[in-house]
Amino acid sequence: MDFKIPEADSIIQGNKTLIRNISQIADVARRDKEDIAKYLSKDLAAPTSMDGNVLSISARIQPNVLNEKLKRYFETYIICKECKKPDTKVLETQRGYVVLSCEACGAIYTVKNYQ
Repeated sequence: MDFKIPEADSIIQGNKTLIRNISQIADVARRDKEDIAKYLSKDLAAPTSMDGNVLSISARIQPNVLNEKLKRYFETYIICKECKKPDTKVLETQRGYVVLSCEACGAIYTVKNYQ
């Protein structure tokens, strides 16, 4: 079965965008939903807050833009650059960089930190 990057189940309410399936996205990514929120907050230059299993972004973000940002997150921080499997884990976070390790092929590499 090929890995599929999940799409955000989002709605715009007033000046906010709500992602209703952030927990499912985090489960697929095998990362904390707070990490994904932090990435989106920085990438969209908008504050985020968590309300249970709903991520609230203080900006009106169109679904296609949101899904493009999520796709970039997965391609950079989740999917292994060597074997293309979504089996990476964070080994350590250094100043400005994150060291990722792939549990499928054993590759270890560094990517720029978003925090």
